[in-house]
Amino acid sequence: MAEALIQTTGLVKEYLVGEQTVAALRGVSISIESGEFVAVMGPSGSGKSTFMNLIGCLDSPTRGGYALAGETISALSGDALAAIRNKRIGFVFQQFNLLPRTSALDNVELPLLYAGVPAAARHERAKRRLAEVGLADRADHHPAQLSGGQQQRVAIARALVNNPVLILADEPTGALDSRTSLEVMGLLQQLNHDGMTVVIVTHEHDIAAFARRNIHFRDGLVVEDHPVEKINDAAAMLAAAAAPAALA
Repeated sequence: MAEALIQTTGLVKEYLVGEQTVAALRGVSISIESGEFVAVMGPSGSGKSTFMNLIGCLDSPTRGGYALAGETISALSGDALAAIRNKRIGFVFQQFNLLPRTSALDNVELPLLYAGVPAAARHERAKRRLAEVGLADRADHHPAQLSGGQQQRVAIARALVNNPVLILADEPTGALDSRTSLEVMGLLQQLNHDGMTVVIVTHEHDIAAFARRNIHFRDGLVVEDHPVEKINDAAAMLAAAAAPAALA
């Protein structure tokens, strides 16, 4: 049995809105093993984004426990959480979050800069990650010179550059067209096939079907947690979509 990479126990997150306490999470206990590909789903206000923020060390729980690879995270200081975010978790966002006046290579290098990695090593690692996402020839391009799909690939390369144990992707295809979404999901599936643990937040059932497991939130609770019976194969779907053009 694979090691539990993410383990939450009775996770509660409350916010004070005026004089009222609002519970975004109401006691969530979830185990995600190393090497899983999980889609977290739910309507707006269900708690899925709060859950992502907590396991991504972007916020701390009000109560309950969270362990990442066996290390208790829930009680760490802000500086300690920042260190874990930079070294152990790679983030991919819907709007890419790239620096607009900076080249693709420099965007990918950014986490290494924060980690104090020397310049020569930063360049080498960033170039390698860009090559892995098929953008070796776009290293000098700025985001405005790249398509949406290419920008998301840069963002994925940036997420990978510190060799994280976990990729967290928040609506990674939300700003992309259908074909480009397939390409991005294919890249995430390949990363997972190679052993990376991937957790995505999505409201799209067809995107969730690229994962191997779906967890559904509602009203701050997990209401469903099940394996995906028929997993979408992005590579096969891209090949099928290209076939008519090849025959024409």
